[in-house]
Amino acid sequence: MSGLEANMTRSTDHNPGLTQSALENVDADSNCHEGILEIGEALRLHHGGVLEAARIGWRLTGPHKGPVMVAMGGISAHRRVWSSRSDDTSTGWWSEIVGPGRAIPSEKFRILSFDYLGGSGETSGPSGGQSFPSVSTYDQAEILRRLLDHLQIKILDTIIGASYGGMVALAFAERYPDRVASLVVISAADWASPMSTAWRSVQRRVVRFSIEAGRPQQGLELARALAMATYRSTEEFSTRFSRAPQRRDGRFVFPVEDYLMARGADYVRRYQPDSFLTLSESIDLHHVEAAQVTVPVTAIAVLEDQLVPVSDMRSMCERLPKARLYEISSVFGHDAFLKEGEALRKIFNAVLPRTH
Repeated sequence: MSGLEANMTRSTDHNPGLTQSALENVDADSNCHEGILEIGEALRLHHGGVLEAARIGWRLTGPHKGPVMVAMGGISAHRRVWSSRSDDTSTGWWSEIVGPGRAIPSEKFRILSFDYLGGSGETSGPSGGQSFPSVSTYDQAEILRRLLDHLQIKILDTIIGASYGGMVALAFAERYPDRVASLVVISAADWASPMSTAWRSVQRRVVRFSIEAGRPQQGLELARALAMATYRSTEEFSTRFSRAPQRRDGRFVFPVEDYLMARGADYVRRYQPDSFLTLSESIDLHHVEAAQVTVPVTAIAVLEDQLVPVSDMRSMCERLPKARLYEISSVFGHDAFLKEGEALRKIFNAVLPRTH
């Protein structure tokens, strides 16, 4: 269903909007290729911004004749979906789910991903405190389309998108229904829940205040700590953090506080405050017309998800022309897409394209 058998390094001079990207075989064992696609024309964005010289960082792995899928995750996800080392889950954001023998078997599927526009990867984003235009999920869909054209992939067998990636998948299917055969959307809906927007709005205020105060990293650390409290479930926190607080430096510190701040500190080592602002806002700007998404959609909702209520996904599926909804239970809440390998495996086995 794709043009992947073509020579992927041949020139794209026939398309004046694309220039040749870097390409290297970085891991022969996993048939891994990655590169940077330079867009040689102005990229006009959905909310009115213009990027004069955009670039897209991408990565493609897996057998040449396998079904072709795009995998996308939350706003901190990147193009490295999985690691070829079975004992290494640190370098791929979805390595607990994707890899040899995992819920999405990397030895059977051709897996494409990219760094988000506006993020902290190799795709164009804010840098050095400079302003960056507002980014829509439709803009992410557009750079994916350009990447497919560059790699000569005519039709994707499927897009699997979780959290923000699910929003991008829906936007892509609405705009380019002839370029993808099916979607799997996990913990994402056609628009953002107002309660979730409330939490994220406070997070963005914290980061902006800290930038103005000259302490951007501390603000991002706090914002991420607050975000982690919304990603997980009440049940998990009650089980893990019911111990008594400890007195330190003249005040009480609670076990859950230690956990949240540790996660925040880890986040600031790999993500930029301005990128967080850009993509957090993009989530809340997201709104697609569900009735216009004619591609078959498998939706997976998590009953304990605080950020994407199961009621929102049920409502979306009622308006999608071709949809099937699975509901799972997980103490990991919104983060279930990162953790629930066996529950997801059962669904993936039923809905993903057959491989040989």
